[in-house]
Amino acid sequence: MPGYLKNGKFWMKLTNEFTSERRALIAGNWKMNGSLAFNAALLSELKTGVQSLAGLTCDIAVCVPAPYLAQVQPALQDCAIKWGAQDVSSQAGGAYTGEVAASMLKDFSCHFAIVGHSERRIYHAENDELVAKKTLQLLKAGITPIVCVGETLQERKADQTEAIVGRQLNAVLHAIDQTDLGRIVVAYEPVWAIGTGMTATPEMAQRVHAFLRSQLAVIDKEVAQRVQILYGGSMKPDNAAALLAMQDIDGGLIGGAALKSADFLGIISETI
Repeated sequence: MPGYLKNGKFWMKLTNEFTSERRALIAGNWKMNGSLAFNAALLSELKTGVQSLAGLTCDIAVCVPAPYLAQVQPALQDCAIKWGAQDVSSQAGGAYTGEVAASMLKDFSCHFAIVGHSERRIYHAENDELVAKKTLQLLKAGITPIVCVGETLQERKADQTEAIVGRQLNAVLHAIDQTDLGRIVVAYEPVWAIGTGMTATPEMAQRVHAFLRSQLAVIDKEVAQRVQILYGGSMKPDNAAALLAMQDIDGGLIGGAALKSADFLGIISETI
């Protein structure tokens, strides 16, 4: 069976009778950071850096605060870096002050939008049902949802990781049409490893990623092998290679390191 080795990982992955080659996806989440001047400098550095990387085969994206989509779209129009948003409304439009509809994100040609990030779940009390509704809105608009799941430190210590992430993911899987399974990206972000400097070991992360893929396989085994599952817990240049070498870790949802061009490019280079 043809394939190739990269960072010690056989990228033509074999699972039972199904074979799938998944591209890595490195997606930056700027969170509530940036300014017109900061963004311009960062985007320029990223574009130059990406252009200088020989043999680049991964997908790259930056998910930015909604006010900056008008700046990012033209800046990245002719670049390998795609762009997206950090949230979306569960409603198509109407009297929902402060909300941003999927159709509005589409006006700025967003490729991705994050839904279910732990910060939305914690600070805005978003539940699984709301995350599923947001996912549906994005799929209707032709935008790829990056569906985030993850457990707290307390839940991990109570050995509830699979129960928590399984519940969060299944809420989305039960809401979408089976034919849309291949149109989502999943991101595992252990809440205890976000912005704390703590990181799951590659083996810890792999176990959760493999479990998530098994949940996808309940819907469709073949499509499950094509879905990108990202790790989103303090991935940095110095730990990216070990994480990306795991069989079911297909990239990263990058927070703080995405705001530093050298760090973000360093992570991207680990996919080559």
